[in-house]
Amino acid sequence: MRVVFAYHYYITQRNFEVKVFGFKYCMHWQYQGKDIVELPEDVVGFVYQITNTTNGRMYIGKKLARFRRSRKPLKGRVNKRRYTVASDWQDYYGSSDALNEDVKKLGKDKFQREILFYCKSKAELSYVEAREQFARKVLETDQYYNGHIRVRIHGSGILREKSTKGILK
Repeated sequence: MRVVFAYHYYITQRNFEVKVFGFKYCMHWQYQGKDIVELPEDVVGFVYQITNTTNGRMYIGKKLARFRRSRKPLKGRVNKRRYTVASDWQDYYGSSDALNEDVKKLGKDKFQREILFYCKSKAELSYVEAREQFARKVLETDQYYNGHIRVRIHGSGILREKSTKGILK
């Protein structure tokens, strides 16, 4: 277990403050056996596997690295103002209710989080997640927390050469 310092930033109308908190960091993401602290810049998201180390039950899912948000247009304009926000991928444990219930009950230290694939487009991300879920037959066994597979992908996002480097091989 490591002790990590987190910086908490908040802004008031007149000043900018930084507070440092020490806490124990016990759960992290791994990719090919290495701890991941930052995602590569060209990555849109990743496909991951979370494993319950007490019973071996797993969850396959995807997570976006950044979210697109929009604000209302400025006065006299029509177009919305768009910007990106970093996602909560460092603290994320999937969207399965059963998985999140087990994380609360057993503790975060009883789960291993592993990144399986980095993806460079949303279409690739959705495709690779669905491919892994179908290949592992996550709905046909109780070894997985996955309760459903939702996928909506347009073929042009998958068949483009620059977005699929190696995913269809």
